[in-house]
Amino acid sequence: MREERKLAHIENYLKTCYAGNTLLSDIFIEHDPLPDLGIDDINTSVNLTSGRLEFPLLINAMTGGTDMAVNINEDLAKLAKKYGIAMAVGSQAIAIMDKKDAESFKIVREVMGSEGNILANMSALASVEDVQAAIDMIDANGVQLHLNPAQELVMEEGDRDFKGVCANIEKIMKEVSAPVIVKEVGFGFGESSIKKLIKLGVSDIDIGGAGGTNFIEIEDLRMGKYDYSDLYCWGNPTAYSIIKARDLSKDLFIIGSGGIRTSGEAIRAMVIGSNIVAMSGEILSYLMHGGYESADLFLEQFMYKFKVLMLLTGSRNIDELRSLPHKITGRLKDLLNE
Repeated sequence: MREERKLAHIENYLKTCYAGNTLLSDIFIEHDPLPDLGIDDINTSVNLTSGRLEFPLLINAMTGGTDMAVNINEDLAKLAKKYGIAMAVGSQAIAIMDKKDAESFKIVREVMGSEGNILANMSALASVEDVQAAIDMIDANGVQLHLNPAQELVMEEGDRDFKGVCANIEKIMKEVSAPVIVKEVGFGFGESSIKKLIKLGVSDIDIGGAGGTNFIEIEDLRMGKYDYSDLYCWGNPTAYSIIKARDLSKDLFIIGSGGIRTSGEAIRAMVIGSNIVAMSGEILSYLMHGGYESADLFLEQFMYKFKVLMLLTGSRNIDELRSLPHKITGRLKDLLNE
């Protein structure tokens, strides 16, 4: 069942049609025609507690546990290594239950080597022992604890009870050997949920805002018992979640994710509070439709255009980019003002 579901998630992602709105387009940044910089002066590197990235990007969790996933994760790991960026694997629960499925996750460490920055991935309701096993499986630099109640409730065989999740996150943070990142899978964080995480002592969050991969739609396409199309619009838009998180804490390490498809969206996510950004679906689309070379070219262009926009805002490095003044317009402004 789990292997079939993993394959269906990939297939159905490629079939999804609903176009959500991250509200990142409501961020206005001034163009600077006098940057006094050359493109070679732009430094995109960032320092993390677990190492250094050449570019502030995480290839976010996608898949694992199937024969197809071995090839996908191998290609993604090659890209992460080539460009000096981080990578998160998909949920490792399938490999915790059946050791034969571990290879599709271990391949990431094998390709990226000891210097690679890799995140494990387990449910926020998983046991401490299983989370530690997932970390050990790939010698992870950190672990994502994913929150996906909206997906589970639409999934016919999904969970229906999420009691104790906060206490479990707190327990995992105290007992596992790697830093913990709490991650939403595509419906974002609101003010109340961010406050809960801060109270628990969470210092790293992956926004996973609405506007990107929509797991209500993906599960709806897979199961088909009920029509959930009226719920596709549910969630906290990515830009809204990033701003709320940053307003609530200047110390949070924020991974801006959820519908990041272009360099302009990535720039805006950084300016409003992200420490780094993350992508999954867009890279997967290029990889599945055009192969490794297509995904490689996409990332090459994405990173170059990101540097172009840094130059056109007069930003020499990531710290300067993140401190740029900006204006908030449209629906995003209305939501924040309310």
